[in-house]
Amino acid sequence: MRKIILFLLTSIIFISSCNKIKSKAKETIKQGGKTVGETASDFFEGVSEGIEKNLKSEIVLSQSLDKKGLEIGSYSVENQGIGNNDNKLILYLIFNKNFDDTLLVKVFNKNNLEVGRTKLAIQNEANNAKHYNFVFDKRTHIDSKSKITLE
Repeated sequence: MRKIILFLLTSIIFISSCNKIKSKAKETIKQGGKTVGETASDFFEGVSEGIEKNLKSEIVLSQSLDKKGLEIGSYSVENQGIGNNDNKLILYLIFNKNFDDTLLVKVFNKNNLEVGRTKLAIQNEANNAKHYNFVFDKRTHIDSKSKITLE
């Protein structure tokens, strides 16, 4: 009888130790996975930011437009639906002063050669902002590293 009790006590201690070890191992693996996931997420976020920064176009606002209170917000480039060229520039313009003028927008490729231009009459009041579509000729392609000027 004594041997049975000793065997049962030993078995209970062994089983509870195994469960603690198993639980601790699960927790360690879970924490390790969490750390790897966070590191991988940070890595991919950094890669994405690097690619985005490398592919951005440069947008230059003339000094005269700056003095007139015009400011550039976000922008995007789309295909106008004619051919496969990205020939539509969507600019979010911010007006710090009343504005009534015609904008001349030029696109230059990575070799600084002009590839397109368009004009658009713009009117807006101070403290307003709005998206504007600048559509270029169907043969104009706004590359990822284009230089875009507003005059």
